[in-house]
Amino acid sequence: MKMFAPMLAALLAASPVLALDGKWTPGQVREIDPAWLKDQGLELRPGQLWDAQRGTGLLAGTVNIAGCSGAFVSKRGLVLTNHHCLFPMLQEHSRPGRDLIRDGFLARKPEEELASASVRVEVPRRFRDVSAEILAAVPEGADAAARYTAIEARSRALVDACQQRPGSKCRVAVHDEGVQYVLIESFELRDVRLVYAPPRAVGEYGGEVDNWMWPRHTGDFAIARAWAGSDNAPADHATGNRPYQPEFHFPISTRGLAAGDFLMLLGYPGITWRALLAEEMRERRERFFPRRVDVFGEWIGILEQASAGDAAGTIAVAANLKGIANRHKNAQGQIAGLDRMGTLARQQAADDAVAAWAREQAQHQGALAAREALRALLAEREAGFERDFLLNLIPLGTEAPAGGVPPLPKALYFAATLAQNAREQAKADAVRAAGYTAADADKLRARLQREQANYFAPADQRIFAALVRRALALPEGLRIASLDARFAGKDAQAIAGEIAALYAGSRLLDASAREAMLGESVEALQAREDPLLALGFAWADDIAALRARERAWLARSAIHRPLWRRAVAAHAGQPVAPDANGTLRVGFAHVQGYSPRDGVVYTPFTRLSGVLEKHTGVEPFALPPALLAAMRDPGERWRDRALADVPVNFLADGDSSGGNSGSPMVNGRGELVGINFDRVWENVAGDFGFNPAYSRNISVDVRYLLWQLDRVEDAQTLLKELRVR
Repeated sequence: MKMFAPMLAALLAASPVLALDGKWTPGQVREIDPAWLKDQGLELRPGQLWDAQRGTGLLAGTVNIAGCSGAFVSKRGLVLTNHHCLFPMLQEHSRPGRDLIRDGFLARKPEEELASASVRVEVPRRFRDVSAEILAAVPEGADAAARYTAIEARSRALVDACQQRPGSKCRVAVHDEGVQYVLIESFELRDVRLVYAPPRAVGEYGGEVDNWMWPRHTGDFAIARAWAGSDNAPADHATGNRPYQPEFHFPISTRGLAAGDFLMLLGYPGITWRALLAEEMRERRERFFPRRVDVFGEWIGILEQASAGDAAGTIAVAANLKGIANRHKNAQGQIAGLDRMGTLARQQAADDAVAAWAREQAQHQGALAAREALRALLAEREAGFERDFLLNLIPLGTEAPAGGVPPLPKALYFAATLAQNAREQAKADAVRAAGYTAADADKLRARLQREQANYFAPADQRIFAALVRRALALPEGLRIASLDARFAGKDAQAIAGEIAALYAGSRLLDASAREAMLGESVEALQAREDPLLALGFAWADDIAALRARERAWLARSAIHRPLWRRAVAAHAGQPVAPDANGTLRVGFAHVQGYSPRDGVVYTPFTRLSGVLEKHTGVEPFALPPALLAAMRDPGERWRDRALADVPVNFLADGDSSGGNSGSPMVNGRGELVGINFDRVWENVAGDFGFNPAYSRNISVDVRYLLWQLDRVEDAQTLLKELRVR
């Protein structure tokens, strides 16, 4: 067994189908050689994973929950995901004297489960390639802007038609900026309730010290339940609802794992950058990630200092602080990983090889001009990078936070979102921007409620001041007009005073008052003469100008990127998985360790005894008393014979990225054996490319969860529902 891992790596490196390198769409599963998959360890037929005729399959048991991945694991709607993914639910129900973040939660019967005001479960229903339909809508001779407008219009029409089916939620996913367009139909379960989450000392054991590191001993798991109406259809929260009955769910395996075992990684990876040119990757390395390190480092200090000694403030900033700290360390890891693996030089060589090949291929001559056009676009974007980076710190409305970072300061988010919503509501619903249509109203309201739960005035004001100071330091020609108009020429003390006055003079920060404003027109909002709202309208103008710039760049890129990427795929001579974009993907992997540096070899499993070895009694290595007591007699039920202990975490060479948090790790029989929650430090920069030597994802072994439920929580009813008793 010890010789298996290096032999396996060599075998995979020589394989004609590099299926481990990629996050494959459901449709692409059919392109992978079934014989190869069987040799790797898949015991199911590929068609069982996804049946294109039915538009469903086992993959439909993988859901999107709270921006993470998750899995149905019972016939009664239990969803297994990460502790950090359900952190907002814990925060939502915590208060001084009842700190669920610290103490955890277990509902011993359904009526004790805690409903969430904002968390939803999105279930995939159907995927359809609509590339031909969308591109056929582009008028002959259209310029970049007209082409992009035509594609948008046709995409919206397809989505509108798709959503005529009751309960459907539809979107057109664009792969690699236009290589393929896929219409995705799903439905959203709106009544989601918290069932179980361990104490923070288990769910975050090791904290930021261990984040992205191996060996790991973290119990990053939590369980929610999706509820539905009496007809099993999505419904708002109500006492008469019933547990949702999914068509597919993953049975829990208790048979265990060994080095070399075949696995599938299923989920919704958020974003990767493998389709970028070498020059574009260099911009990420030299500008984007260093600026994130700088800004997020400052924010972490502000949030910690402003909430210190305040119990309510600590709870309010907890989720944002956790997310920002994660992104801060991620940015550091991206820089280190890009340098360690020589990614920029390797990508430059790969780009040059494709270009040299394309020069000899008549059908790919356009790829050469496309490469030059993409370089020119990069130069334009870089010219305004510092201004646009600051503007993008605050996504408005229901826009997904860029890279998982929450919008701060909240006051500016609230003000600009209400301003933009009022402007969109003045338009016909069919032409409103995404996130502001009638169908989006509940989602927008829930987003505002969620951000309110994360609002803590002292911290928010300090972050506002930090944003203003950075904006005022921008060079002429790159200034942010909304902030210049109010703060230009003022020193730090005057800026702080002006911000305090904005907060004190506005009703916008009162949740109930803001709720009433949400339906008001532009004229009604402006008539309030609220200074914070006025700034919100001006900031929304700056954001609108940014989105116009981005749209123009994307319109041009959407012409050139597909030409280049088709040449890349043709040069490779095999299927190429598109960059991650938040849509359902499947990856193939094997349990195996790795060597991070000379003289060091990491084995693929950690054990319960290792959890105790790290315990110091001081955060982040302070175990709860109940866990320490259970360790005195861990029992035999969940013990692994080969490890002679209860397994805790394991490594695999799964191709994961952000958004794969909570992804089910499934064996060749379709049984869930673990929950993905992280990558190793050496693989943080895996977003830019797969490296067989370092590409390792970290998962909780499901037996650690089962041991916690059994020996620590005595949650026998829950174990029975999971069918492991």
